[in-house]
Amino acid sequence: MNNTQRPGARTCALLSVPAPTRTLGDVDPTTAAILGGLAGVVIVCLAWAGIAWSDHERSAPPAPEPELPSGVGDVLAVLRSSGIVVDADNRVVNNSPAAVAHGLVRHGRLAHPSLSDLAGAVRADGVIREVELELHRADQRAESHGAGTFVHARVAPLGDKHVLLLVEDMTQARRVEQVRRDFVGNVSHELKTPVGGLALLAEAVLDAADDPVAVRRFASRMQVEAERLSALVKEIVDLSRLQAQEVLIDPELVDVEDVVDEALDHLRVAANAKGVSLADKCADDLYVLGDHTLLVTAVRNLVGNAVAYSGEGTRVGVGARLVGDRVEIAVSDQGPGIPAEEQGRIFERFYRIDAARSRATGGTGLGLSIVKHICANHGGDVSVWSSGGHGSTFTIRLPAAQETLAAEREPHERETAR
Repeated sequence: MNNTQRPGARTCALLSVPAPTRTLGDVDPTTAAILGGLAGVVIVCLAWAGIAWSDHERSAPPAPEPELPSGVGDVLAVLRSSGIVVDADNRVVNNSPAAVAHGLVRHGRLAHPSLSDLAGAVRADGVIREVELELHRADQRAESHGAGTFVHARVAPLGDKHVLLLVEDMTQARRVEQVRRDFVGNVSHELKTPVGGLALLAEAVLDAADDPVAVRRFASRMQVEAERLSALVKEIVDLSRLQAQEVLIDPELVDVEDVVDEALDHLRVAANAKGVSLADKCADDLYVLGDHTLLVTAVRNLVGNAVAYSGEGTRVGVGARLVGDRVEIAVSDQGPGIPAEEQGRIFERFYRIDAARSRATGGTGLGLSIVKHICANHGGDVSVWSSGGHGSTFTIRLPAAQETLAAEREPHERETAR
């Protein structure tokens, strides 16, 4: 027979030969004892490991699904408007800082039922909604006109379970629009009166061309109306310029005493003609940073109003002093005073307590509004105190310049040095 074998046949034969089997009886007793002990330890450890793993499997909660899509929180954090994300139960799961600041979120919930209703409607049908709402705080009555906050809300579904609300506060924009409408309406009305008067007087002059006395009388009336129209246009232009320039560009050091003196010089003739005495008392070394001409206008408007509404033989006083780090300029009169319910509105444009009397005194209704804006542009404010029948006091408060504060500290420092 051919003894040649196929390749791999010997290997298969070798693999098929059973290996000799060894038992613990073939090992010396000491080694067998050691191996038996180790096997027992391994079995116990594996048993305990199995029990611990089983307990861990039963106690470990399932991995939570992400609450929100990735990046939503980062976007909410940089929004200028109020951003809020609510879940299926209208619980707030994330919101921008503005949402809390504007009172839209309270205790993890939407603070206004109207927003909750919107979120529920969007969740129900998945349709994006945009609405304008007037929101009221819990301590406000819904029927109180103008007391709420006007917002524009855009509500959209965010994934399967969440709803996103973007709420923009429109209160200031609505207020500005209302002021603009009022301003246009008031300007039209105020301009109509002198322009209509001039047209009628011009027609009267033409009809009385052969009567020199009548012509002179009508011409003098036309001059009065023309001056009134000129003053109104000037104040409208001044007010528009003040509103456009909210801060002073190049403020200069202004001596408050010079401002008061110049304002009083403008009105001495009118005060003397009415029998009203003017008095002033200003502390030394009072300086502010601002525009000299604008500050003279502010003080002159206050003194002019005081003279116009004061009776014959009365007194108008102007004083200036340093209070803390502010310079106060006060104008007091002995006129009829201002009712408490009117004091909050007297700085509005064209607002008059007594329109008939204001026209008789030549007022345009813009003087106090101009004062308010001049003070605001200088970083200050103006306020009024009045008691019925006991006159009024208007006070301008402006930040004192460092020169004034230094002059105030100098005597105290010298006294301390002694």
